Amino acid sequence: MVGFEHEGDARQFRDAMRERLEQFGLELHGDKTRLLEFGRYASERRQQRGLGKPETFQFLGFVFICGRSRQGRFQLQRRTRADRMRERLRAIKDQLRKHMHASIPEQGKWLKSVMTGYFVYHAVPTNMRSLQKFRHRVMVAWRRTLRRRSQKDGINWQRMMQIADAWLPMPHILHPWPDQRFAVTHPRWEPNA
Repeated sequence: MVGFEHEGDARQFRDAMRERLEQFGLELHGDKTRLLEFGRYASERRQQRGLGKPETFQFLGFVFICGRSRQGRFQLQRRTRADRMRERLRAIKDQLRKHMHASIPEQGKWLKSVMTGYFVYHAVPTNMRSLQKFRHRVMVAWRRTLRRRSQKDGINWQRMMQIADAWLPMPHILHPWPDQRFAVTHPRWEPNA
């Protein structure tokens, strides 16, 4: 992922990269290499040309979106990729089925560790809805598994909420905004330099 202010610079870089890779018998991947208008002024520029919203792109398990803050300013937003979330939920569901008859505390400890790991990576600003959705879907899958253990099941939603509150962590944002992280890493950084 490389960013440029002007489209001409981006095209020049892409052509130079293509030529450099050809020297070693390599080539750029056609589906993964593209130029897209993204950033603070992308939506205004596209609107002037009569185009829709700026394109999104996927990188490191997130979808990057040109969005707006509550104050109406530009905001880079990150959301968990839906396909990655579905894949992770499917794996959790399979493991729950394999250990269906383990005790609730055993299942709860395992789910807590899995969800904590998931949240550590995905708990970035602007991704709270995806984290809440993930927790809810894990809770639904766990309830289904617990209900399949017996024909005389007593796991209604009220009971499931008590179990989930006892074992499943609540999502919260763990990572700072990128500008805050940069300021902490580099305390002498001057904003106008």
